[in-house]
Amino acid sequence: MNTPTAFVREEWFLVVTVATSAVFLGKHDSLFAGFDSRAWLVLMFIWLFVVILGSALAVVRHAERLARHLGEPIGTLVLTIAVTSIEIMSISAVMLHGDNNPTLARDTLFSVTMIVLNGMVGLSLLWGGWKHREQAYNLQGANTYLGLIIPLGVLGLVLPRFTNVAEGSPLPFGHQIFLVVVMLTLYATFLGLQTKRLKGYFTTDACTDRDGDAEKLSMYGPVASAVLLIAYMIPVVFLVDQLAVPVDYVVETLKAPAALGGLTMAILVALPEGMGAIRAASRNDLQRAVNIFLGSVLSTIGLTIPAILLIGQMTHHPVILGLEHTDLILFVLTLVLSLLTFSSARTHLLQGAVHLTLFVCFVYFLFSP
Repeated sequence: MNTPTAFVREEWFLVVTVATSAVFLGKHDSLFAGFDSRAWLVLMFIWLFVVILGSALAVVRHAERLARHLGEPIGTLVLTIAVTSIEIMSISAVMLHGDNNPTLARDTLFSVTMIVLNGMVGLSLLWGGWKHREQAYNLQGANTYLGLIIPLGVLGLVLPRFTNVAEGSPLPFGHQIFLVVVMLTLYATFLGLQTKRLKGYFTTDACTDRDGDAEKLSMYGPVASAVLLIAYMIPVVFLVDQLAVPVDYVVETLKAPAALGGLTMAILVALPEGMGAIRAASRNDLQRAVNIFLGSVLSTIGLTIPAILLIGQMTHHPVILGLEHTDLILFVLTLVLSLLTFSSARTHLLQGAVHLTLFVCFVYFLFSP
């Protein structure tokens, strides 16, 4: 195998990412000056969105390879930090750009939860059930995930709606610090158990490396994987800040739903890992899919909420977390449905159809008056 040729074939998107960053760095003002033209606005948004998404996919790919080189528990920690960093950077860039949007973090976290637990879980169970009738996974692992997702989700996105603060106001400083400490402590405890004492909860006898990535893993050593991870991550930081400009224009000038900004960030966060999970379910490796889906939601709630609260405090940007109206009902219903879905060690097609129905409801209410 011609290693240089294979490397170029594998990493060609890095050239696209760097070139795009250079263009927006040098022509920022002129590129964003023509937003009065809807066609130009759409073109700029799609260009940035596709490049950021492609870079995020590459970050996840190299984080997974680095995780395999390093082993546990460091490998899981690297992958979690890489994915969560993209999410935190994306939310922070839009939150700190343009007019103050105190509900952006809440809308993004809610959208990620709905996209992953309803859209992607539903699609995986529906497609996997269609191909394999029933699929098995480790029930103890799923229950461990949900045992943290449900209380942390309620503490972070439901309880703030029912505190004594005025509606539409951020939580008091003491309440925010309490949430930060509780969430980080529980997540750190979970991570320690997942990677050491309870590793067997997150594997099955049939759980094998089916990615066909052995040859590429040998081509990329740990140093190469780490360097490429950073090489893709740095442009993402810059390009996400550029994407905030058209997103803010659509929400603030064109009066689109405020939650649209959160949905955009959520898609960028959820797709890179979610696509791999859907492929795993299609290969009848549901355990891998469950680890990705539930692990993604847990890190979104357990790590992103504390990070955004701390960033909000340091930059004096208020952060409102409590869900309201239909969002609150859909979030609680999703948690209950997920608990029922993963209460049995086998899944089937009907469960996927129900999750997808809730996802359709989420999309409908997002754009309904």
